[in-house]
Amino acid sequence: MPISVKDVADMFGKDVFTNRGFYCGKVSDMELDLSRFKIRSLIIEAARGSVLGKMVGGKKGIVVPFPAVQAIGDVVLITHKIVSGIPDEGASVEELVEPA
Repeated sequence: MPISVKDVADMFGKDVFTNRGFYCGKVSDMELDLSRFKIRSLIIEAARGSVLGKMVGGKKGIVVPFPAVQAIGDVVLITHKIVSGIPDEGASVEELVEPA
């Protein structure tokens, strides 16, 4: 899925929503695969009172695998299944969501 971003630095601080419209927080960091020039995952800082904030409890955020990112524009859209904890077919929650 090619996503064009003018600069990787533009990703930091973007608001993150699920594809169902729930606010999660902001992009605080990302993991890069420099050998392939690709983004591996986004680190989302959970907002207090958000769906993601309630899910992670006292943790600051989660690591979201990049395949779970559906769109990047003014905001970042991620798959709602990642936030709700419902695993995709054949994958466990631990494989999809790692505490930051």
